[in-house]
Amino acid sequence: MWPMPRLAAAVVPLALAATAALAAEPIELDGPRGGWRAGGQESSEAEAEAAYPKPPVDRGGQRHRALIKGRLAAAGVNRRPPYLFVVNGNPMPLYTDEQGVFVKPWAFGAGSNSLEVRSPDGRQRKRLQFYETSARTPARLRVILGWDDGKAEVDLHVITPDGQHAFWARPLLTTGGGLDVDSVDGGGPEIFSVAAPLRGTYLLYVNYWGNFDAAGYNFDRARSDKPLITATVAVITDENTLHEKRETLIVPLRNIGDLSFARAVRY
Repeated sequence: MWPMPRLAAAVVPLALAATAALAAEPIELDGPRGGWRAGGQESSEAEAEAAYPKPPVDRGGQRHRALIKGRLAAAGVNRRPPYLFVVNGNPMPLYTDEQGVFVKPWAFGAGSNSLEVRSPDGRQRKRLQFYETSARTPARLRVILGWDDGKAEVDLHVITPDGQHAFWARPLLTTGGGLDVDSVDGGGPEIFSVAAPLRGTYLLYVNYWGNFDAAGYNFDRARSDKPLITATVAVITDENTLHEKRETLIVPLRNIGDLSFARAVRY
């Protein structure tokens, strides 16, 4: 039988290891904070924070978008299957850097919003709810693009009823609205929204632009590591109202340079 000092010496490391295991949560969600949020009053420093793996592009009509921030214990640039983050019922693949950190830009609408991060098997979940008090006009038409390759760059293109073309090089519409969020890679999102949509038909296209290398810095428009990636396009009208409607479209992308027609949306 061990003397008491030796027994204590053996037990303490085990206790410390157990404490560390409990402290290392599989999902850490640091932002946005739950409760009440005034997006229009947030500092510019929060907007300048880098997102994985490239800085977010925020050139749309609705400023002061939130950053979804956190960390996964199961890190992976191209983890298969990926973790998911779900915003107001819209699931998106979630990729991280080598340390498991993720920062995703999102244009939240006014009113109640929900956010959930969950593992592929659904057993590990982290969820929060908050109320956006910003006075900006809610989006009546919103299109959200995501894709299942953390190193691919995919772009959303929208042709409006009056013939305007909203995309990464010309994100704003003269009639209001445009691309609120234009993520460079990491699976998206790209978000198009309009507060006062024109009556008529909106044409939605998805462009497979290219891929980044394993380090995430050099861009290659000629080579793809995967024979197929899948883009998901969610179309939402009258978001956060009793009349909300949503439709989810799956768009397969096989070759770099592909410009695929996703949907004609009649508003």
